[in-house]
Amino acid sequence: MSIGNSPEDERPFEDVSEEDRPSVSVGRALQQARIAAGLTVDDVSTATRVRIAIVHAIEADDFAPCGGDVYARGHIRTLARAVYLDPAPLIAQYEAEHGGGRPAPTPAAPLFEAERIRPERRGPNWTAAMVAAIVVVIGFVGFTMVKGDDDGGKANVADGATPSKPAASPTPKPEKPAEPEPEPSDSAIAAAPQDKVTVQVSAADGRSWISAKDHNGRLLFDGLLKQGDSKTFQDSTKINLVLGDAGAIDLFVNGKKIEDDWQPGAVERLTYTKGDPQAG
Repeated sequence: MSIGNSPEDERPFEDVSEEDRPSVSVGRALQQARIAAGLTVDDVSTATRVRIAIVHAIEADDFAPCGGDVYARGHIRTLARAVYLDPAPLIAQYEAEHGGGRPAPTPAAPLFEAERIRPERRGPNWTAAMVAAIVVVIGFVGFTMVKGDDDGGKANVADGATPSKPAASPTPKPEKPAEPEPEPSDSAIAAAPQDKVTVQVSAADGRSWISAKDHNGRLLFDGLLKQGDSKTFQDSTKINLVLGDAGAIDLFVNGKKIEDDWQPGAVERLTYTKGDPQAG
């Protein structure tokens, strides 16, 4: 009678009892089987899509990176098949060594705990930025308007311009109309340069927008004259004028007042040259 083992007794995973099996940990068993199969950790990771760090940790019997018992058993089963081991005994050994029996499934939430506690990156607050930009624009426009009003009655832009006449002092009674300005005297007419064209624009009867250019088309003035304000322009050849409300304007050219019956609100485009004033 043969005392040797029959071929059936040499089948893997069935012929060795719990008592006769060598005391080898789950991770050690997987590592030995991988080495015996001639596989590297990279080979196993590529075949199973289990990260290299987790394969190393399991082979060192460190199952914490797995994220819980459910995932640890799944990784053991996947790695065992990749290195040609029966996963059932290894899973049973894992359960016996880690709590005795199958514990309740660990929720998947811990796997993503690191992602949840990572500070949320917030985008720029576009609403607050737009509000701040609008406030800045409104403030700039208001400052520009106030600055423009303050500079409206100051020194003339034209070269050689004479100082503006001071505004008439307010009368005690608002309903009393302002007295008309006197016409230039003979001395003022004589003082006008003969080799230049001199134009004085006065807003006697109300405010008016005016524009003045020299013979080269260079802008000398473009703005609003308040009632009582005046501007004087000089050029060697000619002055081109645009009066927004000609009816409110008193006009003096080369020392002479221009007598024209301009209607209130009428827009007039005028050109004056040296010598006796002739509007063109």
